[in-house]
Amino acid sequence: MGEIWSFVEAGPEGIEDVSLEIIGKAAELGAQSNMGTAAVLTGWGVEEIVKEVSRYPVDKVYYIEHGELAVYDPAKHAKALHQLVEKEKPEIVLFGATYNGVDIAARLAIRTGAGLIAHVTYLGIDPTDGMLVGHVPGFGGSIVAVCKCRPGVLQIATVRPGVFEKPNPTGREAEIQRFSPELHPTDGWKVVERSVAKVVDITRAEKVIVAGMGTGGDLSLAKKLAEKLGAQLAVTRPLADLGLAPRDVQVGSTGVSLRSKIALILGVSGASHFVSGIRDVKTVISINIDRNAPIFQFSDYCVEADLFKLVPRIIEELEKEGG
Repeated sequence: MGEIWSFVEAGPEGIEDVSLEIIGKAAELGAQSNMGTAAVLTGWGVEEIVKEVSRYPVDKVYYIEHGELAVYDPAKHAKALHQLVEKEKPEIVLFGATYNGVDIAARLAIRTGAGLIAHVTYLGIDPTDGMLVGHVPGFGGSIVAVCKCRPGVLQIATVRPGVFEKPNPTGREAEIQRFSPELHPTDGWKVVERSVAKVVDITRAEKVIVAGMGTGGDLSLAKKLAEKLGAQLAVTRPLADLGLAPRDVQVGSTGVSLRSKIALILGVSGASHFVSGIRDVKTVISINIDRNAPIFQFSDYCVEADLFKLVPRIIEELEKEGG
């Protein structure tokens, strides 16, 4: 029986949400295709993380441990993962489409000659041939490409954060198998200096304010409103392209998908590549001066108004109520 692997990333705040999301999806695919599932971690001294992962819906956990893996080096992590892949021969390996995930996935694909479906928003198993199927938005989200790898090779996919739901722990602990790769200090980078930057993960936020080009690039009102509401600030791609906000908070087919309880959309037209990123938001409220704006078709509440007049009034009312 073949296996579906989920590559697990962990940071200072614990396991990345997208890693849990792909574990949950792998469990579904495994049940559909009668394949086993496994989580895979590379690192050193992360036994507690390994144990935590074992409580999620996987048949086993592979822990690739080596002192050279204590600090992230894509060359070393990819080499270590490749050695385990050659030993265990999985059918499918899933990665989160994070900076590190896509880095290692691409390196593993080159090493193994695998097929790689990048930044998918859907995964399934084709019942006719048992092959992995991935949907990838293209041309700004105006089309969706249905992709499959050629038969006879390892199948790899990177999954956008926020696309699938996180599973709950199972109440049991899966089998943990340790693997010691052959690594050498000269295999990868020489670390001269290391700094860690804090990145906002808006896929975890319950409340999000999304600013679009209708703001004219002035994010001051959106930031103030987000502060008053205790919400995270996000933007559309054009604002990120202008350098007004980091890519980490870009919503849409080329950014992240939201699963928040509420999203307040300010001055966003509603192009298809954007709305794909808010389809899983429970309540969408949009403010736009154009009553024919496409975003209103994807909103639960629509406010036809000039955001530069309305948002200051909202902030004023919030301040009266003590925030």
